[in-house]
Amino acid sequence: MLQLFHNWLSNEFRITLSCVILAGIALILNLAKVFRNMPFDIAWIAIILCGVPIVIGAIVGLIRDHDITADVLVSMALIASVVMKEWFAAGEVALIMQIGSLLEDFTANRARKGIDGLLKQMPQTARVNRNGKSMMIPVEDVAVGDTLSVIAGETIPVDGVILQGETSVDQSVMTGESIPVDKGVGDKVISGTINRFGTFSMRAEKENKDSSLQRMVKLAEEADAKKAPIVSLADKWAKWMVLIALLSSVLAYVVTKDIRRAVTVLVVFCPCAFVLATPTAVAAAIGNLTKYGVLVRTGDALERLSQVDTVAFDKTGTLTQGKPKVTHVISLNKDFSEEDILRFAAASEEKSEHPIGKAIVEYFQKSGEEIPAVDSTEVLAGFGIHSQMGSMDCMVGKPDLFKNKNIDISSGEKIAEKWKGEGATIVYISVNGKVAGMIALADTIRESSRKAVDTLNNLGITSILLTGDNTEAAKTIAEKVGVTEVRANLLPEDKQRAIQGELNDGKTVCMVGDGVNDALALSSAYAGIAMGGIGSDIAVESSDVVLVSKDMDRIPYLLKLSKKMMRKIRQNITISMILNFGAIILSFFGLLTPITGALWHNVGSVFVVVNAALLLISRDSKRKHHNKREKKKAGRANSTSGPSTFFINFSYDR
Repeated sequence: MLQLFHNWLSNEFRITLSCVILAGIALILNLAKVFRNMPFDIAWIAIILCGVPIVIGAIVGLIRDHDITADVLVSMALIASVVMKEWFAAGEVALIMQIGSLLEDFTANRARKGIDGLLKQMPQTARVNRNGKSMMIPVEDVAVGDTLSVIAGETIPVDGVILQGETSVDQSVMTGESIPVDKGVGDKVISGTINRFGTFSMRAEKENKDSSLQRMVKLAEEADAKKAPIVSLADKWAKWMVLIALLSSVLAYVVTKDIRRAVTVLVVFCPCAFVLATPTAVAAAIGNLTKYGVLVRTGDALERLSQVDTVAFDKTGTLTQGKPKVTHVISLNKDFSEEDILRFAAASEEKSEHPIGKAIVEYFQKSGEEIPAVDSTEVLAGFGIHSQMGSMDCMVGKPDLFKNKNIDISSGEKIAEKWKGEGATIVYISVNGKVAGMIALADTIRESSRKAVDTLNNLGITSILLTGDNTEAAKTIAEKVGVTEVRANLLPEDKQRAIQGELNDGKTVCMVGDGVNDALALSSAYAGIAMGGIGSDIAVESSDVVLVSKDMDRIPYLLKLSKKMMRKIRQNITISMILNFGAIILSFFGLLTPITGALWHNVGSVFVVVNAALLLISRDSKRKHHNKREKKKAGRANSTSGPSTFFINFSYDR
């Protein structure tokens, strides 16, 4: 029991919530005049639980940071009310301010976990060959020049060069591409990437602290530190508010000679509604977006998103689906039909873990036909796969495989060049030493990508494509979705530099990505949006907003609602200031007492909360009509089939 109580108190949010609940109950009982015979006024519970932390915080801010915040004004009203023995007024002011603090905590910027996620990508040990022996040592102890062995399935511990062996390496951590890249003697490998198929030995060229993945961690930390939090408007204007409140209070006392009126001025000028203006609107907007599968992770993210004028998109897994699909099957031998070609390829690739092999098998399975059995298969790392089916000797793979085997594939080269120009990957199939056919595979564009980009353009927001893929494939996708500015062949730090360049040019950039390689750009941008439904945990934790679904249409709605939220905040601030100045005049003439002045607070606070709550019922009307159309399309699509005509380049590397 004691442990549970300790765990509860260790959470600052829970402590604040407990104080607010207890203080609220105390004030209600005070207003109802319950426990009138107690030795102390029950409103002191609210004063101590909610008021004392505010006063302490204001004093620390003044002495240590030389900073005047809204808490200074609140503290003045609290102390003045206590001196005048207006316990209810003091408790009410403290409670309202604590509620505002609670809302800010609820929507505040959570500690980023993306950096920890990056660190988890690093192996803790490395297999090093020293003095003729293989031993496991901590990765921190690997020295430049050490010879390491990396077996299939392991993560490469440090940057280096392959000395012996051939393999395929999953570099998605660094480039975002889902297709492994073949590596051989003399090729460089980088830390954090995954050895998928072969076993190789390598020479370490950098220590762990200088490795590529560690560099990503350092850059992410620097980018996160430079992204200063947005200061609340109440704190921005606090100095002037304190000055006006003091002058008004002193003037009220000089003119009326009534200390109660002076105290009432301080109480009514307390910026309770003003402080509630932003967090209530933010909380309501977050609640609205949640209904549409948009999760806002940081408290000030929507305020930043309302200022965005440029959106930078990652390509693979963001604008596109992120995995290859079969688009065309062609026979190059009159003895075999297109169905035969697909059948041979699917049989050979059935046990393959390669993304292209999986795509071929998945496409074949749609026919409902059973995959033929094979007698044997052999993976040819970096080239393809070799299988034996009865009397048929089959090979499936990249063009280099067939050139090495002296198999003529010239009959399909013109078609292959055309498909490559559109961004497709070509796989050839041979039977008994002769080319039999070819299959084209491509990453397909999300149906919502074009519409999302068009909507952003209509809103006056510029779209940019940032990708680690080659220029040809990037331009093909950009043309299909309507993005005019393209930057290709980018590593994670290149994406970060591109974002920083746009920011330095005075643009307000939002990054949209899904992979580990996007984490730096997401954390460096003015605001980051992660495709959480398909993306990596690191991308999600490095972002401000997560799209749970794969629907890009949510991005324009998110930006529009953020602007609407800011309009609500401005309305709330304007009304709260009018009510405050009106209350000052009423207090000056003695029409408000400290208690009625405290209740006046609730009028402004209730208005702010109700006005902000209207954001909860705001709807994406275009989205509603779009959903109806999509359902009709889906019904028609179920009765049709056929390959997509959108392509993106994949290299057939095993």
